[in-house]
Amino acid sequence: MPTRNVVLTDHQARLVEQLVTSGRYQNASEVLREGLRLVEQREEENALRLAALRSAIEAGVTDIEAGRLSTFESPESLGAHLRTLSAKAIRNT
Repeated sequence: MPTRNVVLTDHQARLVEQLVTSGRYQNASEVLREGLRLVEQREEENALRLAALRSAIEAGVTDIEAGRLSTFESPESLGAHLRTLSAKAIRNT
């Protein structure tokens, strides 16, 4: 495995030491590998969320271009519509 030198803040160094001392990890390398696994997982999840958001935007733009949209007479009517959509989304989760 390649070796890397990293600079940790005092707080980070204490955390690594605490995790190793607790017995949860055998050494600092294990702590850092676990941290990198978590970063990788978060990045993958963020990429999936971003792809879903882009897809939803594309679908929305397509609907607007096709004239599939709603107009509202007042901020209150828009608010009521958004509350209805929100309640429906919550029920479906």
